[in-house]
Amino acid sequence: MSPAQQTLLAAGEASEHRPLIISLFAVFVLATLVITVWAGRQTKDAADFYAGGRQFSAFQNGLAVSGDYMSAASFLGIAGAIALFGYDGFLYSIGFLVAWLVALLLVAEPLRNSGRYTMGDVLAYRMRQRPVRTAAGTSTIVVSIFYLLAQMAGAGVLVSLLLGITSDAGKILIVALVGILMIVYVSIGGMKGTTWVQMVKAVLLIGGTLLITFLVLLKFDFNISDLLGRAAENSGKGAAFLEPGLQYGATGTSKLDFISLGIALVLGTAGLPHILIRFYTVPNAKAARKSVNWAIGIIGAFYLMTIALGFGAAALISQDEIIESNPSGNTAAPLLALHIGGVDSAWGAILLATISAVAFATILAVVAGLTLASSSSFAHDIYANVIRKGEATGAEEVRAARWATVFIGIVSIALGALARDLNVAGLVALAFAVAASANLPTILYSLFWKRFTTQGALWSIYGGLIVAVGLVLFSPVVSGDPKAMFPDVDFAWFPLKNPGLISIPFGFLMGWLGTVLSKEEPDAAKYAELEVRSLTGTGAH
Repeated sequence: MSPAQQTLLAAGEASEHRPLIISLFAVFVLATLVITVWAGRQTKDAADFYAGGRQFSAFQNGLAVSGDYMSAASFLGIAGAIALFGYDGFLYSIGFLVAWLVALLLVAEPLRNSGRYTMGDVLAYRMRQRPVRTAAGTSTIVVSIFYLLAQMAGAGVLVSLLLGITSDAGKILIVALVGILMIVYVSIGGMKGTTWVQMVKAVLLIGGTLLITFLVLLKFDFNISDLLGRAAENSGKGAAFLEPGLQYGATGTSKLDFISLGIALVLGTAGLPHILIRFYTVPNAKAARKSVNWAIGIIGAFYLMTIALGFGAAALISQDEIIESNPSGNTAAPLLALHIGGVDSAWGAILLATISAVAFATILAVVAGLTLASSSSFAHDIYANVIRKGEATGAEEVRAARWATVFIGIVSIALGALARDLNVAGLVALAFAVAASANLPTILYSLFWKRFTTQGALWSIYGGLIVAVGLVLFSPVVSGDPKAMFPDVDFAWFPLKNPGLISIPFGFLMGWLGTVLSKEEPDAAKYAELEVRSLTGTGAH
């Protein structure tokens, strides 16, 4: 029996450990369902469903933003990337963290002042409502589904490891169950329920990561140099494990892939719909800005601890065992918990079950936030303002959002089943690239360029979206690679795994080109009003 199979046996199939694992999962799911039902009873109108009644404090929202942002990609994907590729894997942590500075400096406060519930509110403020809201809603749904892929893939991998499920049918069933839970959370709890689940999850994730970090450092007498040295030695790659280039330095193409990834990570956060809507849950712009400060602190501490998670896994677990458990390394963090406690011991099983329950909590909280963002955008932007031309009542909007939640959940389940073997950090990087290509240029132009027109907004959103998604479809992520979504076929003519290097500049270019070629005269008075409102908060909801 291989080391990975022994680990799987100890993790999931030993009968004395399975009740503990299932109990921990059940406790968390039941607790979050109770929170969701409680919050659902307090959701009385559209403002409650979309923005939690704008009643959350800066700290609460910062904690919830952290819970929304520290996804399965952060916990499972980054730990796996570091465990397999060392220094190059840690670049994900750096990119995800630095991205918050862009969100803080450029987007958080103006967005909170300018909109009501969605990104479409900001774009439609001085543009023609129906075409811009349709584009914003479409982009939001596509970006959210890309991000949901990663969470679904992470859920399938995680629960499969715990319960010893190795069949594809079993993994697909797990993905479906996560999707059903996600639909329940959003349909019943709205933004209030989702926010409380995210806050609980953030506390659990930081607590679980702190525990594993402490135990890893304790094993190496708190000597980080020893930890890194053992990781390099155990990886089989020696000093190269701690240097740049293991994943992104072998060829010119891989170096370009690294640049593309870096641009997408740094610029993507400021265009992510599920992060943008969180700024509407606080009472004013000052609280929005403070909540981002809190989020940066919490998220920064977490990403520092990914050093211990990733390099600890590399130091204590063989590369073969990690890869055999999951080819992309997504199970490195749970396997580390098992090895730290002892593969055959009850303490190891307890640690594994606890960390896996925390990771599962992470997935549920993030999928709820993503689904809420996309269903809200459909209901508020497309249904209420495009289909019903602004005549829908708040109750009708919320009903439409709940139906949209069901539809988006079904699509995410189907795509998540296909993506179950891809590295979840890489999948999230694709969502970042699409968000930075379609949403960010339009938001920045709307807020800061007086001449920007409706045509510019449409060209920017659709141009960035079509090019980003198109390049992904014809990249090694989808076909032509052993780790691709369809490994047995090859229609990958685009060599990079991340489209950001091409699609992000293209999105900005199309916004500029659409504007300068437009015959539409921008409304100077509307822009002046938006500028005052975005910078001062005067007239903000």
